[in-house]
Amino acid sequence: MINFNGDITAQNDNILTQNRAFLYGDGIFETLKIINNKILFLEDHYFRLMASMRVVRMEIPMNFTMEYMEEQVLKLVQQNGLSASARARITVFRNDGGLYLPQTNNVSFLIHATPLENTFYTLNTASYEVDLYKDFYVARQLLSSIKSTNKMINVTGSIFANENGLNNCILVNDSKNVVEVLQGNLFMVTGNKLITPPVSEGCLNGVMRKQILALAKKIEGIEVKEEIISPFDLQKADELFLTNVITGIQPITKYRKKDFTSNLAHLLVQKLNDSISEN
Repeated sequence: MINFNGDITAQNDNILTQNRAFLYGDGIFETLKIINNKILFLEDHYFRLMASMRVVRMEIPMNFTMEYMEEQVLKLVQQNGLSASARARITVFRNDGGLYLPQTNNVSFLIHATPLENTFYTLNTASYEVDLYKDFYVARQLLSSIKSTNKMINVTGSIFANENGLNNCILVNDSKNVVEVLQGNLFMVTGNKLITPPVSEGCLNGVMRKQILALAKKIEGIEVKEEIISPFDLQKADELFLTNVITGIQPITKYRKKDFTSNLAHLLVQKLNDSISEN
């Protein structure tokens, strides 16, 4: 028996008492965007998931191929009638048993899906204000670059943003350098340079980050760099925007007293949609 919110109930009625992703954050996940029954950037998501499983020493099932992952996601999306545009999340967690030391490295997975309003990416040009979140720091380590189910910094940072009337917050690492935003990677435009922090600074190895870097390198006159960004650098920038697979690109209009343009963000969204249409 267990006590759940003051009620004594049978333990087998609450699977969370044994789920390692719930108990220890012993899980990883991928968030996918589906358009017209197709998973965008499937190969990038799959290989990041496999790499993440290896980092945390999960046993990869023999049948867990890219084709199997695609089949399982689309089967759910079709069953829920969401083939036109959907967001799906696949969570992989180590099976029950043990405390900090697991009894097995075998895994299970859970997929759920919800509808999305827009089919292709659009640019939201409404006011979007951010500031630094400094209560907790992101560690410069390999674990920071994968999507684990331990997202307490992102949760507390989101609460901070909400309490202070902000749309988002910028995370910094233990060297006080800029890492990313709460829901994605961060890009800065200064003159003809497009800059984003390197993964070694502790940022997520984002799938959309990879797409934007590749697209920007094809634009004449734009110099693309992965280098350290300080909070002071942000106030000298011409443009800031965040990226993730669901939103695509979100321009940041204000950081502290500085207002920003969104010229390159507009161009990149066009090129992003063009690349999706071609594939």
